[in-house]
Amino acid sequence: MEREGRAVGAASGELVTIGEFARLSRLSAKALRRYDELGLLRPALVDPVNGYRYYDPAQVEGARLVAWLRRIGMPLSRIGRIVALDAGAAAVEIRAYWARVEAETAARRDLAMYLVDHLSAEGRAMSRIPGNTGSTSNAGGTGNAGGTGRTGSSGGAEGMGSRGGRGSSGSGVPGGPGVLGGPVAVPLAIRCAALTDTGAVRTTNQDAAFAGPRLLAVADGFGEGGAEASAAAIEALKPIAWGGGDGALSAADLLNALEDTADSASRAVRDAVAPCADPNGSGTTLTAMLWTGSRLGLVHIGDSRAYLLRGGELFRITHDHSLVQSMIDDGSLSREEAASHPGRALLLKALVGEARPAPVAVACRPDVRLQEVLAGDRYLLCSDGLSAVVDEAELRAAVIAAEAPEEAVRRLVGLAHEAGGPDNVACVVADVVVAAEE
Repeated sequence: MEREGRAVGAASGELVTIGEFARLSRLSAKALRRYDELGLLRPALVDPVNGYRYYDPAQVEGARLVAWLRRIGMPLSRIGRIVALDAGAAAVEIRAYWARVEAETAARRDLAMYLVDHLSAEGRAMSRIPGNTGSTSNAGGTGNAGGTGRTGSSGGAEGMGSRGGRGSSGSGVPGGPGVLGGPVAVPLAIRCAALTDTGAVRTTNQDAAFAGPRLLAVADGFGEGGAEASAAAIEALKPIAWGGGDGALSAADLLNALEDTADSASRAVRDAVAPCADPNGSGTTLTAMLWTGSRLGLVHIGDSRAYLLRGGELFRITHDHSLVQSMIDDGSLSREEAASHPGRALLLKALVGEARPAPVAVACRPDVRLQEVLAGDRYLLCSDGLSAVVDEAELRAAVIAAEAPEEAVRRLVGLAHEAGGPDNVACVVADVVVAAEE
């Protein structure tokens, strides 16, 4: 039984014992002692003679907040920061935390469903093999296409194939986590171009873009070391992309490669911004696709985007890791309101210079998934310097109208300038074509 003295008087009002406060706050006395040790919830008074703890009943609301935050799984270190904030700022922090949890849960759900479908398909294939001891493999060809672009230039690319029919998936996005099936029988290749531009307002360019036969990527840097961060993130992907060989990776191997890619990019960004005066304030978004000859593997973190044009329709195949997107998701903000929201630039996830504890680092890892492709697909990757100022109807029209990827990236950067060019712009356009055409 808890016995740390009776209620006592104090200048701030009547205090209660730890046992009584535990009853009021619905926390155990053991938890209260732990929170005291961690600095989350200090007693109003500690008897200097016997060490008994006394609490002000006015502390109950704060104690319950700690308990509620623990119930949603928030780490104690983050709770410590939130309880020190005023109510409005605490609400913003809690929303951001939960949006991150939901994004991570959605990514794990997509991967889980992909694995269920993939293993189910493998099981059906194995059951058709006599003795159930064989294995199946497929390989698709790749073409030698694509080019890279820097500010004011774009890489080589030629005409594109006809647009494929609209696909579908369990996630509502063509070729998304719900679509499995083996690699296509016809060898495919990619024709691509990349272009970055400083814009009409900024004096430096912190965006980076790359387009090659195995790798498509855009990155939007921020902070003092933003340019270094975006360049480092993309450079970190190249060895993994080039190491794929000429054959198509299996789904399992590609998923592993994507995980390795995410880790490499994160380390590269930390190293790149380490010399900055404030490395914790620098980082980058990253949206990249690795091509294996039959599938695209997607790596995504932040609010740069990837779109798919198929059957005349433009689908966004990434989900922004931003505060306004989380508010759109929970219905508290419309898309129209999001465009002018003061927190529209606040990211919930990005590659940053900060070294984080393991649980936090895992929670902030990029999303990874596989994308099945069709000949005639056209992909657009872009930073928010394009997507935030040009609506999707205009993006769709520009992407459809352009005959070749080179023309498409020039059109898109031009649209950003027509909208005022308030930010750096990076975009990549890639066509999936039959390898014989290449």
